[in-house]
Amino acid sequence: MVRSALAAAGAQADARGTEPGRRKFELSGQNPRRRRWSGPGPDARDPQPLGRLVGRLVSERGWQERVTSSRVFGEWARLVGEDVAEHAPPVTLKDGELTVRADSTAWATQLRLLQGQLIAKIAAKVGHGVVKRMRIHGPTAPSWRKGPRHVPGRGPRDTYG
Repeated sequence: MVRSALAAAGAQADARGTEPGRRKFELSGQNPRRRRWSGPGPDARDPQPLGRLVGRLVSERGWQERVTSSRVFGEWARLVGEDVAEHAPPVTLKDGELTVRADSTAWATQLRLLQGQLIAKIAAKVGHGVVKRMRIHGPTAPSWRKGPRHVPGRGPRDTYG
C-alpha cells in the first residue's frame, strides 16, 4: 500500500515536471529566493559552538588577561607537574609576577632553583609573557600578635621550658 502511494506521488511529480518531495514556491507577492528561514548552507543564525561564542565574548569585553591568568591557576598541576603542584600551590598572579606558597623551606629552595624552567614550561603551554617572574614563599611562622594591642619586643620566649 505504501509503495503504491509512493509510486502515485512520483507519477504526479513527473507530470508537473518537478522532483518528488519538492514543491514549487507560489508565494503571493514574494520572491521565492528571499525566504525568511535558513537554507541548507551556513547562516549567521545557525547554532554556533560554545567555544567560539565564548572566545568572541572574551575578545569583545577585553578579558584575555584574566582568562590566561586563570588558566595558570586552573591548569597548575598539568603545567608544573603533580609533585610540585601538591606541595606548592599558586597564590596570586599580578603584573606578570606569580606568587607561590611552598609547604616547606626545602620545597621553596627547590622551586627557586627550578624557577627558570618552570617559567619556560608555563610560557610554552599558556603563552609568553603571562608569567615573567616568580616569587616563592616558604611556610610562615606562627604569629604571637593576638588582639589589637601588643607590647613590642621578641615575644614569649620562656614558655617552652
